[in-house]
Amino acid sequence: MDLTGKLDSFEKALEEVEARMADPSVAANQGERQKLGRRHAEIAGIVGAYREYKGIQARLSEARGLLHSGDPDMTELAWEEIHDLEPKLEELESELRILLLPKDPNDDKSVIVEIRGGTGGDEAALFAGDLFRMYTLFSEHNGWKTEVLTSSETGIGGFKEVVFRVDGHGAYSKLKFESGVHRVQRVPVTESSGRIHTSAATVAVLPEAEDVDIEIRTEDLKIDTYRASGAGGQHVNMTDSAVRITHLPTGLVVTCQDERSQIKNRAKAMHFLRTKLYDLQLRQQQARMAAERKGQIGTGDRSERIRTYNFPQNRVSDHRIGLTLYKLESMMEGDIQEMISALVMADQAEKIKATEG
Repeated sequence: MDLTGKLDSFEKALEEVEARMADPSVAANQGERQKLGRRHAEIAGIVGAYREYKGIQARLSEARGLLHSGDPDMTELAWEEIHDLEPKLEELESELRILLLPKDPNDDKSVIVEIRGGTGGDEAALFAGDLFRMYTLFSEHNGWKTEVLTSSETGIGGFKEVVFRVDGHGAYSKLKFESGVHRVQRVPVTESSGRIHTSAATVAVLPEAEDVDIEIRTEDLKIDTYRASGAGGQHVNMTDSAVRITHLPTGLVVTCQDERSQIKNRAKAMHFLRTKLYDLQLRQQQARMAAERKGQIGTGDRSERIRTYNFPQNRVSDHRIGLTLYKLESMMEGDIQEMISALVMADQAEKIKATEG
């Protein structure tokens, strides 16, 4: 079906939904009313843009018809109208192609982010801390809440590992392309000779799983408690409040020691495990689909080097889309929307190309 055919079917569907919503019998059925309301919200934007598109087409057709009127003034006005409307029509057509793309079912979800220092020792741990701060500030800019689930700090202010939750509508849609290896080039604070070092940290962004997404059997779990370590006050050495849960079928292990209460740590750890299992399912599905679609932004594999942060040159380069921005300082302060928007646009362009091919 061509673009117009798809849009016509959406317009017909909207008319049917609106007719059903006006039916008095539907008003008395809360479940049906909510279902229709969700469907209306899904397609109303598409149909609204399509109706605007058709209106511009009609105005263009009328203006082109006036080009041969024989009236010079009318012809000039017609050309002005055409020159004004043609770019708007192209822009709307591009917007409609994006609106018709299949929506990632996880896009609206909150996320759990894992950052681990990679090669580079203390410098890699410091960079992991810088990335944690960058994503925390970006979350604040978007009005999202962050909550640390577990962390392993170094003595100089970095992290061997930090796992945190970002609670906000649409967090996954903006952060999902951050998964991968992030490389940093700079002079470490511990380097006396001024030599530039290269180190790395890995980032994993997991869409948060709901209870209905994953079923976990009690007999598949091994739960251990132990004394928390690190910063947090005297309590960390006095009670077995930290929790480690092992999922025996997959070998996945999660820990949580952020709370003073073992019960709260256990609840957080179970939530984290559910999300990790959901992510494992998604990655298995993506691996099966990899042969069918290899996008510009890569596979999302966490072993893939995705970005380099060059501090001496104030430069950040994303290797998947070939974009370089000379605004490293502001990006490290959470100003990463320009990079994220470019990645989203590249993904959309690749999906459009795939649908047309």
